[in-house]
Amino acid sequence: MTIDHSIGMRIAYEQALKSYNEGGIPIGGCLIRKSDGTILSQGHNERVQKQSATLHGEISVLEKAGRLPASIYQDCVLYTTLSPCQMCSGSVLLYKIPTVVSGENENFKGPEEYLKSNGVEFINLEDEKCKELMSKFIKEKPEVWFEDIGV
Repeated sequence: MTIDHSIGMRIAYEQALKSYNEGGIPIGGCLIRKSDGTILSQGHNERVQKQSATLHGEISVLEKAGRLPASIYQDCVLYTTLSPCQMCSGSVLLYKIPTVVSGENENFKGPEEYLKSNGVEFINLEDEKCKELMSKFIKEKPEVWFEDIGV
């Protein structure tokens, strides 16, 4: 089955916007099963909202998916509005998620080559809406952004 990446990215962007409107960091995502197009979960960065050290957008997506058999993760695409950081990339590798689709990597570029070198298909959509929302947030709340990426 061919997945229309615009559907996954639309959901991810809506989640990022939700986080932004809650006063959080605008990174959203979703997990879609490749074989049948089922949306397994969606989530957004909740570090600010829940005073969490680790609840990045991708981690939120995985958490909201609940416990799944390894075979499910290995049949998924993880969508995220921003290139995943080292922690989120590690989760992709741990669960053997074969495909990551990122909205953009202009505002932040995670270890994309490391993902690729470990067999992950990495697709950057260079989505202007994702770039604009993240850029706006970084200008408005640089201290929160730098805390999120560990600077």
